[in-house]
Amino acid sequence: MREPLRVLIADDELLARKRLSRLLAALPDVSVCGEAVDGDSVLAAVRAGGVDVVLLDIHMPGLSGLDAMALLPEGGPHVIFCTAHAEHAVNAFEHGAVDYVLKPVEAARLQKALERARTRLPARVKSAPVTAPASAAEKPALARLPIPTRQGLVLVSPDAISHASLEDELVTVFTAQGDYLTDFTLNELADKLPPEHFHRVHRRALLNLAHVTRLEPLETGGYLARTARGHSVEVSRQSARELRRMLGLRKGAEDEG
Repeated sequence: MREPLRVLIADDELLARKRLSRLLAALPDVSVCGEAVDGDSVLAAVRAGGVDVVLLDIHMPGLSGLDAMALLPEGGPHVIFCTAHAEHAVNAFEHGAVDYVLKPVEAARLQKALERARTRLPARVKSAPVTAPASAAEKPALARLPIPTRQGLVLVSPDAISHASLEDELVTVFTAQGDYLTDFTLNELADKLPPEHFHRVHRRALLNLAHVTRLEPLETGGYLARTARGHSVEVSRQSARELRRMLGLRKGAEDEG
């Protein structure tokens, strides 16, 4: 049996706290370790210890949920925002939130968010003895990438992204569900996505190797990567060398020297 996930409910609205408490009571391996009505009481509860996850509202008296999250101690509990305000999702994810659940909170959606938080707990415990500062590549990967679009904020699983490309100064993210223009630069996307899957294969392209079905050699020494959805992504000569090393392929003539 798994250790219970200790959850702190933080919301200034009594009805919202009651709803979350009722939903949590029905979930296995989850226990409510306390309730908070503002940012200061959140910080006090966390300092007291015994909190794995905070279900945090955005708008509360005094400190906002985002303010409170920024003041949590290093290695502190994971944060899942439960709010009616979708416009803060990008900021929340950029500051390390595990998930962003919109009200009214549904049981299945809450359970999914808590499972995401649970999967990060062992990694956090194992990394505690490390004294060297964490690099950007060691930051926890986002559960979902928030992409602002004209139709609203789209939350996309990194696994669903095949590639991103820069055309006419605009970056398009290609996913299994559709393609989305974003204000993110390729460098910003690379920082947010898991580096073990996503590779900068060209100055104008970021590629998820899990979606590549074929690499076609080019006269330049690079490749044309074909994705499962039929898109083609150019791989530069230098990146092609790195891919060959990663895939354990024999060196080509262009790799000599």
